[in-house]
Amino acid sequence: MSILCHQKLQIPIIWGFCHQPAMLTASYNFTLTQNKSPKTEVMQCGSVVAEFESTQLEESRTKGTRSVSGSALFYLRGPKFLIYVSGALSMWGDRMWHFALSVFLIELYGHSLLLTAVFGLVVAGSVLLFGALIGDWVDRNPRNKVAHASLFIQNVSVTVCSIVLMVVFSYKYWIEQIWDGWLTVVCYTVVIILADVANLASTALTIAIQKDWIIVITGYNRGHLAGMNATMRRIDQITNILAPLVVGQVMTLASNVVGCGFILGWNLVSLTVEFIFLSRVYKIVPALSTKSNPTDCESELQRLERQIEMMNIQGELHINQIPVLTDDNCQINLHVREIADLPLCLRKFKWLLSTCRDGWKAYYRQSVFLAGMGLAFLYTTVLGFDCITTGYAYTQGISGSLLSLLMGISAITGLLGTILFTKLRKMYGLLTTGIISSCLHLACLMLCVVSVFTPGSPLDLSILSPLIDSNSSANQNSSGQKQLHTYPSYGSVNQPLLPDRSSIHWTNNTVLFDNVLSGSGPNSYISITFLFLGVISARIGLWSFDLTVTQLLQENINESERGIVNGVQSSMNYLMDLLHFIMVISAPQPQHFGILVIISVMFVTAGHTMYFMYARKAKRKYKPKT
Repeated sequence: MSILCHQKLQIPIIWGFCHQPAMLTASYNFTLTQNKSPKTEVMQCGSVVAEFESTQLEESRTKGTRSVSGSALFYLRGPKFLIYVSGALSMWGDRMWHFALSVFLIELYGHSLLLTAVFGLVVAGSVLLFGALIGDWVDRNPRNKVAHASLFIQNVSVTVCSIVLMVVFSYKYWIEQIWDGWLTVVCYTVVIILADVANLASTALTIAIQKDWIIVITGYNRGHLAGMNATMRRIDQITNILAPLVVGQVMTLASNVVGCGFILGWNLVSLTVEFIFLSRVYKIVPALSTKSNPTDCESELQRLERQIEMMNIQGELHINQIPVLTDDNCQINLHVREIADLPLCLRKFKWLLSTCRDGWKAYYRQSVFLAGMGLAFLYTTVLGFDCITTGYAYTQGISGSLLSLLMGISAITGLLGTILFTKLRKMYGLLTTGIISSCLHLACLMLCVVSVFTPGSPLDLSILSPLIDSNSSANQNSSGQKQLHTYPSYGSVNQPLLPDRSSIHWTNNTVLFDNVLSGSGPNSYISITFLFLGVISARIGLWSFDLTVTQLLQENINESERGIVNGVQSSMNYLMDLLHFIMVISAPQPQHFGILVIISVMFVTAGHTMYFMYARKAKRKYKPKT
């Protein structure tokens, strides 16, 4: 027979992340058995997980000792670790897929960048149009259903798309003979649509987990939230380097079909593991099962209006379900009765427009609106390790192996930025951390501006003037004024990084072709050296600033609007990213790159200026009155 005894323990819990810190006291009962078998009772208060271990562990605490293996097991079974593993699997799959898909599209369309450009335009345009709708869907549904549905749609879309690509690569010649080649167009369309659906689902999953779940898991504690944000960003930085290299090696040493099969298998395994881990997190953190209601009347009325409109569209709304006319909902009743007479297609379209409109309105009225806009402006830049900057580096005589090394160093500086963020936040607070990070980012980018005017820069402003004809150019060349660069802009003196059986070689972000004509290198490497010094060092301030704004959005957005506001933020990011591609299309030559650098720094400066305005306003708001 077991002897039961109950002991009450008063535990003070400091509730962080609130405007008014409060001291809560919780009472818990411990059950002790005669055989003293190890047991663990998990108690929940809000979203703070308090674990009370067995009698043996309790006795070890009183002696001031605790086993290392027990604490490690305690952490490995906790929600933070499960979120980290799930996020790492998701990020790794996304990075592999986006890199491999760009290479696949180039291979499919005769080594042309057309399909890649179309895919980029479709992805950016879809998020720009549907970002608010995705966020609204995240807000209106339970957290577990949103995470599971997004995860399932994303991985299934990538799996089906991989199967289609395997079929196309295996039977490409036979497919091109059907319907006079139109079946090939259908396959390309299916691939792009499936890849776009996967990207939209990935956006929804990112908003749900990284913008909402981790806030609840950390118990609204600012310090824990900053730590989780920094860790997630470090995972993202590491996977951004390693994942493309892994899938690139598979595609190089084997074939494109094997590469598709590798991604397919990864997604099936990842889907299973992520589903189990997220379900476990949802189970051990009961606060995830509840969502708070809008705090202000305007948000509540808008939510009620969208809910009634959705019921009306689905045919589930009846006259007796419309609320009684009051001063608050009178306008909603009139609005719903007006649209009730419209055809179903028009009602759906009107509901979509109203949701997008309400999302942008909600984004604009946020107190952190300027900070979010400032972060979005940082996307309009060519000063990063994307295909544009690396492609420019190839034209300036930088080898593929050196570029890979520089990308590895940039990843290290990005990790340093996450460490800097956590240190500065503890010492100076979140607002000041953003100011310091902004100044550091801008100071480093000045090196990129200097590179435009140093020896070795291919900048040539005369090519932008339509008034200068070929005769005047010829006279100028014959007058003895020799240009800094006379080498062809389309060539590269470097051999591809990895040998391949096909005509395409790839590094992390750049595609090289065997049949490209080679040219001579630049006179000096001073310009390109300053450029990459600025780009690499600027990533410290960039990622610290990014984490600052991310946490400001997490802390200051109401729980009921997190999804739709972050959806609009994603739309803004993609919009500004589109602008930088438009810039490159307007000035595609290496001689134009200096102009793009200056314009990019101007956009970045504008973004940081918006943050300075927000920080000044916020400090005035919370400054104690004397």
